[in-house]
Amino acid sequence: MSVKLHIIHTGTVHVSPALPFKDTVGNPNPLQLTSLTSYGRKNRIWIPVSAYLIEHPKGKILVDTGWHREISPKGKYSRLAQIKHMGLGHFLLNQGMLPTGESVVEQLANMGIKPQDLDFVILTHLHTDHASGLKMVKDAKQIMVSEEELSDTKKYPIRYARSMWNGITFKPFSFKNTGAGPVGRSLDLFEDGSLELIQIPGHTSGLTAVKVNSGDKYALIFSDGGYATKSWKEMIPPGTALDEAQALKSLEWIRETCLNENCVESFANHDPDVAPHTLELP
Repeated sequence: MSVKLHIIHTGTVHVSPALPFKDTVGNPNPLQLTSLTSYGRKNRIWIPVSAYLIEHPKGKILVDTGWHREISPKGKYSRLAQIKHMGLGHFLLNQGMLPTGESVVEQLANMGIKPQDLDFVILTHLHTDHASGLKMVKDAKQIMVSEEELSDTKKYPIRYARSMWNGITFKPFSFKNTGAGPVGRSLDLFEDGSLELIQIPGHTSGLTAVKVNSGDKYALIFSDGGYATKSWKEMIPPGTALDEAQALKSLEWIRETCLNENCVESFANHDPDVAPHTLELP
């Protein structure tokens, strides 16, 4: 049986361009990237927020959740709704918008899929625009996130809006020393090589790439390891990283993996040049 990978856009996020694409000249700190500063307000851009549905012979897997309907209750931009949902600090860094019909559950419903039909929800990491919609899919059979990522939420609480997963039962997973990825750590989800969760630290400690394999061919979801295709083509790391050296090492691995002739397609979470579509791997 084939594997289908659906690229879904769940609204957009409004950010300083130096957040997705590091400004190595100005080298702004996180506070400068917020709308409190003239630097952070300058030339802000809207970029997509993605989630991914993998229809696999062994189950339905949702990767990330995109925005919750709460940020745009009427399908329009709402400052007050966002602040209530994510907190003022996160709102100052990245404002979101979720038009009617674009939440992940609305789009899954159009495919005839309910949250309880999902065998796995996998969080690449727990930043707001990836974990916001968690409560909408709380009835999925398993909701997975790496142990390293959960540890980061406790070590660096200012980087997370932990209220987004109140009442959610995570199934933490451990990376194993497999030799795969930039630090040699991954998890073979089905233990058959068809779906690998690969640690690509830097942006966060537990940042996870998802590699969908079919024979020699594969597709790669690299989340915020780079924010767009141009990130690995031009080697532009994310503007916010816990470990900048490690983020660059992970981006080098992403570049090598994407350039491999067996890579059918690769996906950054916020790439404006990637339209929603379905990729089928035999």
